[in-house]
Amino acid sequence: MLDRRKFLQVAGAGTAVLALAACDGGAKPADEPAVEDEPADEEEPAEPVAVRAVALKGPTAMGLVRFMSEVDNGNLADNDYSFDIVASPDEVTPLIAKGEVDIAAVPANLASVLYSKTEKGVRAIAINTLGVLYICELGDTVHSVADLKGKTIYASGKGSTPEYGLQYVLEKNGLVVGTDVQIEWKSEHAECVQAIATASGDAVAMLPQPFVTTAQAQNDQIRVALDLTEEWDAVQAGEEQSTMITGAAIVRAAFADESPAAVDAFLEHYAESVDFVNENVEEAAELVGSYDIVAAQVAQKAIPECNIVCITGDEMAEKLSGYLDVLAEQNPQAVGGSVPGDDFYYGA
Repeated sequence: MLDRRKFLQVAGAGTAVLALAACDGGAKPADEPAVEDEPADEEEPAEPVAVRAVALKGPTAMGLVRFMSEVDNGNLADNDYSFDIVASPDEVTPLIAKGEVDIAAVPANLASVLYSKTEKGVRAIAINTLGVLYICELGDTVHSVADLKGKTIYASGKGSTPEYGLQYVLEKNGLVVGTDVQIEWKSEHAECVQAIATASGDAVAMLPQPFVTTAQAQNDQIRVALDLTEEWDAVQAGEEQSTMITGAAIVRAAFADESPAAVDAFLEHYAESVDFVNENVEEAAELVGSYDIVAAQVAQKAIPECNIVCITGDEMAEKLSGYLDVLAEQNPQAVGGSVPGDDFYYGA
């Protein structure tokens, strides 16, 4: 539930007053008109504003497809929404820094990094994706994290959630990146898919959904060896538990201050879209395909495994701050040097 509503409504009601006056000791004529009610003052709804949003190819964009479709079909006129879908987080950072977009779906740790880089210029408005990372193998040798010793892992997302999530799990299992495990970084998840799908021998890749399903569609010998979310949970035994979070939505702080009603409206539509995607998988998959995120048949298999959510307010603040605390303990630079303060969490 959002903490503010899209429109402020103030109902004003005038009080009808019946004036009775004596006239030469007689009653006021019955047909004398009553005093009319004063017109009520009403605040006008917030004026529509332009809301520019960007999301990454993958679960964050998949959760938005119903929202985007409603906009494209002219069914949402409360604001002027526009969307862009990009392949890499590196494309999002300059757009936020230059003020060219207002709302962006980004890796969870990048939200914190941008908060630091922009001097508190962004706020988190929602968690949009929980754990979606998997270790996939072309072969059958990896059945535990320990089995990754001596392996090279194809991966994308260096400097963001995938890197730090993987590194955390490896180190908690006694494996050192660069010594025990090598990571070959690719610029996009699609490159990792191609690398493992076309490998001539055993190969290992870290992939998020829906790219796991994409890889398996290209080579049915690829298997999911490890669920990184389960491995994250396993190494926290005896510690204060945190939730693995892949993605978050952020807003420019200046935009949130100027147009809070537009931010709240966006979140309402976003939550409705996420519910639709999770509850109407086949129809949502067709929309995912129409926006060229992944093929519809891939999306239909992947959506149930994508952990697409829209968590806002206090729950968002609790889960996201706990996740960022874990990353900061491992490497403060993973969150931009330090964990954001309370002003980072919109609506909390």
